[in-house]
Amino acid sequence: MIVPTKSSEFIVPATSAGQRLDRFLVRELPEWSRSKIQLLIAQGRVRVDGAARKASHRVGLGERVHLEIPRPAEAGVAAESIPLEVLYEDADLAIINKPAGMIVHPGAGAASGTMVAALLHRFGGPSGLSAVGGPLRPGIVHRLDKDTSGAIVVAKNDAAHRKLVEDFRARRVRKTYLALVHGRMKGAGGTIEMKISRDLRRRSRMTARRREGLAARTGWRTRLRLDGFTLVEADLETGRTHQIRTHFSALGCPVVGDTLYGAPRRERVGTQWLPPLGRNFLHSARLGLVQPQTGKSIEVRAPLPAELANYLDALGRATETSTAAIDAALREFL
Repeated sequence: MIVPTKSSEFIVPATSAGQRLDRFLVRELPEWSRSKIQLLIAQGRVRVDGAARKASHRVGLGERVHLEIPRPAEAGVAAESIPLEVLYEDADLAIINKPAGMIVHPGAGAASGTMVAALLHRFGGPSGLSAVGGPLRPGIVHRLDKDTSGAIVVAKNDAAHRKLVEDFRARRVRKTYLALVHGRMKGAGGTIEMKISRDLRRRSRMTARRREGLAARTGWRTRLRLDGFTLVEADLETGRTHQIRTHFSALGCPVVGDTLYGAPRRERVGTQWLPPLGRNFLHSARLGLVQPQTGKSIEVRAPLPAELANYLDALGRATETSTAAIDAALREFL
């Protein structure tokens, strides 16, 4: 038997002396094929007493065989011809208007149809995007949830990526969302400060009801009141997972359509049922940042998707809210 000194270094015992180097390793590592062993030897990844040897080398008693095992390459993402709306682009970054229903990068249960696959097609493969996030997340600086639409920034090179990450951490990136929530938010605006942590009972959710957690702060302003609903503009002052959804749900005002956080699948106003929205009424409407190279201020607005504007119109008719009031509330976001 081989006596390992480290995970990839072995001492040749008397019973193995005289064997070919490749056969010696195959016998002791039966899960590996001989061809794979021979490839590693040819690449210089196998050394005997510090010297590279051929596969035909006969190992001797007490020799130390060091095997350098390369980490398996993480599979990348295949480019897909999926349309993308580019709101802004320069040599360092792009800002995309992500539609609801699109997952940002591959993960559990999502291998295709992602924004990353669309980005690879749009920007000419991995060389057109930053590599800081690894082969599964080229260009991805931050995320939006699957059922959240709107502006999301993408880095086109590593220097821009690192600077953008630094700006996000330092809260120099301004993120404004438009959300329709249940209930009547009190006052014209305010700030929600509640720690956010993983919900121990439902791991897919976050919660603001535990003492433990990360500090989270959401500023909000009322844009429009409808019977039983409030349209709010929310600023993320921190960037926690599901922050807006968690904070408004904790106040008893979940985002419309967000069944994970307590909203019904369909809304009813009096005896009238509204058509199912099929997504969360949450949209990344405005993104403000500093260009990584020039320091120039950039502000980009993502138009409110038609399905959200139409839903708000239907809700307005059901609640007898004037069209003029809805138009005034949405003027900045259409």
